[in-house]
Amino acid sequence: MQLKIMPKKKRLSAGRVPLILFLCQTISALEVPLDPKLLEDLVQPPTITHQSPKDYIIDPRENIVIQCEAKGKPPPSFSWTRNGTHFDIDKDPLVTMKPDSGTLIINIMSEGKAETYEGVYQCTARNERGAAISNNIVIRPSRSPLWTKEKLEPITLQNGQPLVLPCRPPIGLPPAIIFWMDNSFQRLPQSERVSQGLNGDLYFSNVLPEDTREDYICYARFNHTQTIQQKQPISLKVISAKSSRERPPTFLTPEGNASHKEELRGNVLSLECIAEGLPTPLIYWIKEDGTLPTNRTVYRNFQKTLQIIQVSEADSGNYQCIAKNALGAIHHTISVTVKAAPYWIMAPQNLVLSPGEDGTLICRANGNPKPRISWLTNGVPIEIAPDDPSRRIDGDTIIFSNVQERSSAVYQCNASNEYGYLLANAFVNVLAEPPRILTSANTLYQVIANRPAFLDCAFFGSPLPTIEWFKGAKGSALHEDIYVFHENGTLEIPVAQKDNTGTYTCVARNKLGTAKNEVHVEVKDPTRIIEQPEYAVVQRGSTVSFECRVKHDHTLIATVTWLKDNGELPNDERFTVAKDHLVVTDVRDDDGGTYTCVANTTLDDVSASAVLSVVAPTPTPAPIYDVPNPPFDLELTSQLDTSVQLSWTPGDDNNSPITKFIIEYEDAMHEAGLWHHQAEVSGTQTTAQLKLSPYVNYSFRVMAENSIGRSLPSEASEQYQTKAAEPDKNPTAVEGLGSEPDNLVITWKPLNGFESNGPGLQYKVSWRQKDGDDEWTSVVVANVSKYIVSGTPTFVPYLIKVQALNVVGFAPEPAVVMGHSGEDLPMVAPGNVRVNVVNSTLAEVHWDPVPLKSIRGHLQGYRIYYWKAQSSSQRNRRHIEKKILTFQGSKTHGMLPGLEPFSHYTLNVRVVNGKGEGPASPDRAFSTPEGVPSAPSSLKIVNPTLDSLTLEWDPPSHPNGLLTEYTLKYQPINSTHELGPLIDLKIPANKTRWTLKNLNFSTRYKFYFYAQTSVGPGSQITEEAVTTVDEAGILPPDVGAGKVQAVNPRISNLTAAAAETSANISWKYEGPEHVNFYVEYGVAGTMASRQVDIATQGWFIGLMCAVALLILILLIVCFIRRNKGGKYPVKEKEDAHADPEIQPMKEDDGTFGEYSDAEDHKPLKKGSRTPSDRTVKKEDSDDSLVDYGEGVNGQFNEDGSFIGQYSGKKEKEPAEGNESSEAPSPVNAMNSFV
Repeated sequence: MQLKIMPKKKRLSAGRVPLILFLCQTISALEVPLDPKLLEDLVQPPTITHQSPKDYIIDPRENIVIQCEAKGKPPPSFSWTRNGTHFDIDKDPLVTMKPDSGTLIINIMSEGKAETYEGVYQCTARNERGAAISNNIVIRPSRSPLWTKEKLEPITLQNGQPLVLPCRPPIGLPPAIIFWMDNSFQRLPQSERVSQGLNGDLYFSNVLPEDTREDYICYARFNHTQTIQQKQPISLKVISAKSSRERPPTFLTPEGNASHKEELRGNVLSLECIAEGLPTPLIYWIKEDGTLPTNRTVYRNFQKTLQIIQVSEADSGNYQCIAKNALGAIHHTISVTVKAAPYWIMAPQNLVLSPGEDGTLICRANGNPKPRISWLTNGVPIEIAPDDPSRRIDGDTIIFSNVQERSSAVYQCNASNEYGYLLANAFVNVLAEPPRILTSANTLYQVIANRPAFLDCAFFGSPLPTIEWFKGAKGSALHEDIYVFHENGTLEIPVAQKDNTGTYTCVARNKLGTAKNEVHVEVKDPTRIIEQPEYAVVQRGSTVSFECRVKHDHTLIATVTWLKDNGELPNDERFTVAKDHLVVTDVRDDDGGTYTCVANTTLDDVSASAVLSVVAPTPTPAPIYDVPNPPFDLELTSQLDTSVQLSWTPGDDNNSPITKFIIEYEDAMHEAGLWHHQAEVSGTQTTAQLKLSPYVNYSFRVMAENSIGRSLPSEASEQYQTKAAEPDKNPTAVEGLGSEPDNLVITWKPLNGFESNGPGLQYKVSWRQKDGDDEWTSVVVANVSKYIVSGTPTFVPYLIKVQALNVVGFAPEPAVVMGHSGEDLPMVAPGNVRVNVVNSTLAEVHWDPVPLKSIRGHLQGYRIYYWKAQSSSQRNRRHIEKKILTFQGSKTHGMLPGLEPFSHYTLNVRVVNGKGEGPASPDRAFSTPEGVPSAPSSLKIVNPTLDSLTLEWDPPSHPNGLLTEYTLKYQPINSTHELGPLIDLKIPANKTRWTLKNLNFSTRYKFYFYAQTSVGPGSQITEEAVTTVDEAGILPPDVGAGKVQAVNPRISNLTAAAAETSANISWKYEGPEHVNFYVEYGVAGTMASRQVDIATQGWFIGLMCAVALLILILLIVCFIRRNKGGKYPVKEKEDAHADPEIQPMKEDDGTFGEYSDAEDHKPLKKGSRTPSDRTVKKEDSDDSLVDYGEGVNGQFNEDGSFIGQYSGKKEKEPAEGNESSEAPSPVNAMNSFV
């Protein structure tokens, strides 16, 4: 049987316009589709796909190309006949055939003539399944002959006479196009009076004097060769008569009262009537016994020509043209007969059959006269073709029954009459093919809700497959009560809804097999304009805004276009188009009109319009600016397990554009009433795709923000609870540490409610020894954060992992961390402890590490206990105070700083782990060598006389060795504060008192005193004293007093520790309370500058001037002032007259170094001065000890740190006398403690 698609067409609404449509083929007769995959293994007879026209006029100046293209499987071969005989192209060097084609190329441009190749050509395309033939292609070269030479006499006529100027162009191929022009190549004007006929002649109904000219030229244009031929010019002279006799119309063409016209069906029927007369007649047309077809009738040449397009047999009949003027009317009858070359009623179609089936080829044509039908098979008349028992010819039909594969062939149907012929190729292809679906797999169809959808299922098979449609993976077959099934396999969903979204399967079946294909349908939300533009009345010069907020399916991209009066917006910068509004500034009167907002997506469009009326301006109130109104109309769409789309409608922005939207969520399941930040989007967005966590009952709200502030929250959206899922993460901060030597405490940071992803959160805790072959031991615990493993060996490494799980399932495989079971105290003490004494205050200790296994825990380090056992100098035992130094990690040596010189020490070493200390190593004793002593504890000057002074002192508090002797240096100070010669005196170490004799009377002396060991001199103590004026003026000391109070307060134990840019000064003071201290510093070798108390020196100079002769009274007054605590710059004098042999302290180790030369101008390292009450007089220095202590109550320790306020703060007094200035030195401005 003939191959037909099943099931038959059920119903199809002719008025339905498909939105998504991709139909495969119309099935009037099945043609094998040229699908590349299908054709790879599917044979097909040849089919002519392209050929040259039957009447092929060529340009003789170009190569001849005769086209013949065909398809088939296997690809066909080509051959040609010329004038009915075989055309051997191999014998003609000018003829070639294009590769993989039957197209001939005849190269006549190099040599040869086109006339040589005139004739009738026919192409044959052949493969193993049959042969197809082309039409007879008649090749004729175009011709553009010249006009024959002729002598044209001038024409002279009287005004009003008729005239015909003949053209008679040469006969060309194709016929020429005729037109009349003058010598200037300007077309001659035509009208009802003057016009060109169909034959090319120029007709004058009557001539006028203005028709006189000598250049009436007829031109013939031959388009094929792009040439124009020119006739000789015709001269016309019109003589004006006094009066022209009017006359009724007569026809110039056609002649007589009747004529006959024959035309072929489908052509243009052209009927012409041209009349002469005076006045100029007009032409009218009618059809006898009928009316002219209005939609196919055209009047040309000022109604002198009637044309009927696409003429048919129904247009045959009598047509009358009527010429009429004021003097009468005439008519001419044209009898029209429409003949017809053959035309198809039913052309034969390709026939695909399976073995054993029946089919028919029908060839029906019509024409006038009726055409004759003849059949050919593979290009050979069927009467002489090989016999085929499966076919039978019945006039215009070939009937096939029980076809076999050998029945495959190409049949040609030829319908011909005297006016032409038709030739059609139709193959019979006998195939046995299982079903194949040609539609691409997984095609996605997108359709707007409530509109039709068309799902394509183009197929092929032999026998013809039946088609069924299914929805979903296990859905049942679809039925026509809801769906429409088309013959070509297309499934129509008349009104698509959201629930139509899904996967559809097309199944094609025949007896040879089954094929199926899946396509996908997505039903989209329709685009809506939720805030439409509104009618507006605005004043000239103001600004108007039309809103157009669009809501559309979030998966589609919407574009908004604005129109004005259904046209484009004016190209004016005053018109600004934003995403959801149109703004027109400086409105003018011509801006009024209808504004339309058109929202388009790839699937639909919607529009809304508003009218703008422009009026005269009136005063308007100032706008009010405020925070936005809350958003509204919250809607949740695209609800998936892990995401949802939230959309909203913005509230009024209150004249300040919205800059952003803030989205918050509430979890009614875990934290009802608490809103958390979810996301922020720009102020131009009205949708947001939100990521969700499993097992959360979400509600959302939106707030808008502008430059004024943030709006109130919107109403909460509907709740949306996500499905439970297995946890997607595991606990963090997993650790394994033992709290006891026999346990392992596994801890972790548990998941919170969001991270649980479902009910029944638990943890699977697993552990095993790292270095063993044991399997994992696991236990599932509740939602806790700790698990204790008991009975473990001491400090063994364990591998640990903690995995979260809930009722849905387990989290991903957790990471493995390493921990240790509990620690115990170390068992072994460090061995081979060795001590290397570096100097008198520093020792280095070495020891051997303990074995790692004996540590029984994490090695924290080693700890040294050391204590001073006995003083080597005094041999008296003291309370033992142990000191501890810890050395981190696995160090096996360490330094012990801050040791006391000339002392016996004992130490031991212990290893430390996380549990504590191990046993101590055996005690190891060592001694420090001698060092330099500290300054003597005190120095007092007693019993002053005219020429002697007695010094008493206490030994150094830290001798740091065996004292060998004391050194005393002293020198006088004159009245101008200049230093005298320095005297050096050695005193035995066992003395604590010494008397100096033979001193100058009434003279001030400065003393420098220090002790020495075998290592060297220690720190010095200084003092000043004055011998008396006269023995009689000295009162004897009180009985039992033993000592006379020193002239000045005593400062002893002066030490200095210098750094690179600072120095630390300390001293010991004995004397009256509430005094100020001054620190004097300078560069060695320069004249010492003096820090003076201006008030004190002023009083002194004044008294000296008043009582110059009363020296004794002056001395008594000075002693009284000293006893009252006046500021006497003792320290200044001490430093100013420093013993040049006493070395300053080095900054690194506290020993004495050398002063540099004064020219070096070294900074503070070498000495400086500042008052000890932490104030510095600006004329002296800007440095202050306040910068190095903690405010005014700071202190100096014995090591040089500031420990107290020795005196009350006093106001700075003005300078007086010589003491108001100090020796200029560039060092003063540079030296500081900084």
